[in-house]
Order: sequence, then structure tokens, then C-alpha cells
Amino acid sequence: MKTIYFSANQEMLNEWTGKLKVKSFDIAYDLESLEDEISKDSKNIVIADFDTVAHDINTLISSGKLPKNVIVLEKSPAIPTGKKLIYSGVKAYGNSRMLQHHFDQMFRVVLSGRTWTYPELTATLVSTIDKTSLDKESIKMLKERLTDKEVGIVYLILNGLTNDAIAQKVNISTRTVKAHVSSIFAKLHVNDRVSLILLLK
Repeated sequence: MKTIYFSANQEMLNEWTGKLKVKSFDIAYDLESLEDEISKDSKNIVIADFDTVAHDINTLISSGKLPKNVIVLEKSPAIPTGKKLIYSGVKAYGNSRMLQHHFDQMFRVVLSGRTWTYPELTATLVSTIDKTSLDKESIKMLKERLTDKEVGIVYLILNGLTNDAIAQKVNISTRTVKAHVSSIFAKLHVNDRVSLILLLK
């Protein structure tokens, strides 16, 4: 598996290759070269510069050819854009000039198979779903797979509460909440809150 940097901006490519010290990487400047690289290994991680390749990313989404592990970054990330991209299968969305430790964290999260978003986008994604908007199939799945306590915690997660806020609300320790959340993720076969939202949407 290798990292593929996808941008028409050489300055951005230089910045990203300097931040992420991976041994195996390639650079794609256009859709044709990206598709060529993806065809070699579908597990590659693509880091795309939305400021220069938005049209190509949108083409991949609309054609159903979006690679499995795509990170989309832009200079001025916007919540509506982020929601659209995450709901379309992008694994991470954020600022193309984020700090080194955020860049490393984002890459590790995607490498582990999870979805990464910046805090404001995560909060918006969480707040867009509540228990009244869940369809019957989602409610049935929750009731079949989870305990009543875990279902209650799912609803609190969907209302945007953090683990600490959930602990205060239901009068249990944060550690217990974390145990419940881990159990919920395992039973629903998701890795994080964003994946939970995508499952239930």
C-alpha cells in the first residue's frame, strides 16, 4: 500500500510530502494518472487537494469510482462540502494546511479504517441525526443488537454529547461511558462516531 498525493499545486504537494514521512508514495496531477495508480492497488490512500482537483473528485463520486481510502483537504474547509464528501464515502476532510500533529492523526485514523473530520464538522454530522429521524430499520437494528442502556447512549451520541457529557447526564463515570461506546461500536461493526452516523442515516 502506498500514499498517492493528488494535486495540481506543486507547493501543496511539497508541503504534504514534507509532513507525511511515508516510504512509498506517488504523485498524481490529473484524473488519468490517479486512476492508473488506483488500478494498481485499491488499498492505496489518496490525499486530494480539493482546491485544484474538486472536479475530478466529484467525477469519481458521481461515477461510483471513488477509491476506498480518500482524504480530501482544502484551504478553507466548509461544513456543507464536508458533509457531502463524507456522506459520499470520503474517509477524511479538513484543512490542507493543518498542523503536523493533526495531519499525522488524520492519516493514522484513515489507515486504521476509520473516518476523520475536524471537530466542528463532526459536531454538525452528529447533530443532523436524532432519534426521531431514524428509520424503522435503524431503530429495529439498535433494539436487536444493543441493550436498552446502550440504545440510550446511542441517542445521546446522536444528540452531539461527548463522553463526559453523557457521563454527567446518566450519572455514571466517563470510563463506563467509554466501555459502553466501545461495546456499541463492536456490536454495530463501526469504528467511530462518524461511522455510526453513516450507518444510521
